[in-house]
Amino acid sequence: MPLDLERHIHSYLGISNTDLSAVSTLFKKQNLTKNDFLIKEGQHNTGLSFVSEGYLKLFAPNAKGSKDIIQWLCMPGSFATDIAALTFRHPARWSVQAISPCLVYTISQDDYANLGRLVTEWDKLEKLFLAKCFAHMETRIFALLSMSSEERFDLLFSQSPELFNEVPLQYIASMLGMTPETLSRLRNKKSS
Repeated sequence: MPLDLERHIHSYLGISNTDLSAVSTLFKKQNLTKNDFLIKEGQHNTGLSFVSEGYLKLFAPNAKGSKDIIQWLCMPGSFATDIAALTFRHPARWSVQAISPCLVYTISQDDYANLGRLVTEWDKLEKLFLAKCFAHMETRIFALLSMSSEERFDLLFSQSPELFNEVPLQYIASMLGMTPETLSRLRNKKSS
């Protein structure tokens, strides 16, 4: 089990060292090549994956059949899942696909559901995990509703500058709610 996964499980979920060793054995290593799907829209039995290497896009196809609508870009050190599918066992609403070769560690939906039997105070820890996910999405929604395109670009660039070198710009533009042309203009403005 890689140390970065154990550190993230410990810091993100607050799991004790004793419980950490039990939980970390449930995450299974998975190599993805570019364009492999981790989760497909409509899939049952999704899991929770930790991205150790590479980049994934969490997306839904555009109803008009054009470019995908990117909900989020997952980078090394982050978790990837369709949270509603994982939690409520609904069919996945989102697809998660590798946009580069990836190394992920995944806990199955069944093992995730049984963590309460292994982890002391799992109910409290899961509540904090879901609250962090919710708070993150609230911040993202607020940014989309209240910030200009340039402010959203600047915020993402300050938080994750590596994305701009590793991920196709049309994916970043979609995630930021702007056209690729607007993103290109803002990027050129920033570099000049």
